[in-house]
Amino acid sequence: MTDKPTNEDFLRLADPMRRELLAHCYRMMGSVHDAEDLVQETYLRAWRAYDGFEGRSSLRTWLYRIATTTCLTALEGRNRRPLPTGLGAPSSEASTPLVQDTEVPWLEPVPDALAGASTGGADDPASIVTSRESIRLALIAALQHLPARQRAVLILRDVLRWKAAEVAEALGISTAAANSILQRARAQLNQVSPSLDDPVEPLTPEQRDKLERYVAAFESYDIDSLVDLFTKDAVWEMPPFVGWYQGPEAIVELTKTQCPANQAGDLKLVPVGANGQPAFAVYHLRDGEYHQFAIMVLTFAGEHISHVGMFFEEQLFETFGLPAVHPSPAK
Repeated sequence: MTDKPTNEDFLRLADPMRRELLAHCYRMMGSVHDAEDLVQETYLRAWRAYDGFEGRSSLRTWLYRIATTTCLTALEGRNRRPLPTGLGAPSSEASTPLVQDTEVPWLEPVPDALAGASTGGADDPASIVTSRESIRLALIAALQHLPARQRAVLILRDVLRWKAAEVAEALGISTAAANSILQRARAQLNQVSPSLDDPVEPLTPEQRDKLERYVAAFESYDIDSLVDLFTKDAVWEMPPFVGWYQGPEAIVELTKTQCPANQAGDLKLVPVGANGQPAFAVYHLRDGEYHQFAIMVLTFAGEHISHVGMFFEEQLFETFGLPAVHPSPAK
């Protein structure tokens, strides 16, 4: 007769799954801060219920069921977390005044250090759930277009690769209902996002060169040189500002006229990892020191930059483990 599992067993076995569960909750919520809170809630619920865990499914599956239910409960009555492009308004003129909306619960980037790709193999569950394809910014933004139940079914089926019967059992619905929900979710997602199966490859030498030129242009205030680095339909958006801007010329004009930096040395870009994509912590020179300014996440299409998300929530610097004031002195 085997000993009854203890809470100490739970902590030992479940703690290694914390990173992948955060990635799962982040996909559901679109907020790294909400995801961290809900992972904590998941572990608390699971710890309290562990004495009753009978092992009919794996511990991982059991935890995902609890996490999904916890997220669905948290999403009740909440608005989705969009980017400015998701508000439905047309692109803005770069010369018009910026308008903030701090009441909108904006989408947030997630640090790779918290939910980035695992080093496991292609068949490793942790590797699947934290792959770059499944946490890229465009996908997280697209998932926000789905109702919560559709979002959950699609993530469980197409990211975690659960069977329809497993999803149905986890959500308390029939297998036929799970399949129907998945079909609707896929159809809607295909209208706003690349496929989940689209690979996210490591940067090529050409892309790395563009990235170096991009950083140099900002730090030296050579803004005009940015035109050659973007795709012709590139998008720039920066919550909590509601406008979004399309095309290299509009982006350059916006940077020249609306950015508080206006000379070489005003900005410092520090590489960070976010959503499995190239990203930077941007610091702005004020009073002789570089102060936190924004987290910038870039998307490439071929050899050029197709999207820039600038996130001005100051709390993100703490989430990314970054100092509010960069230690390097201004030159």
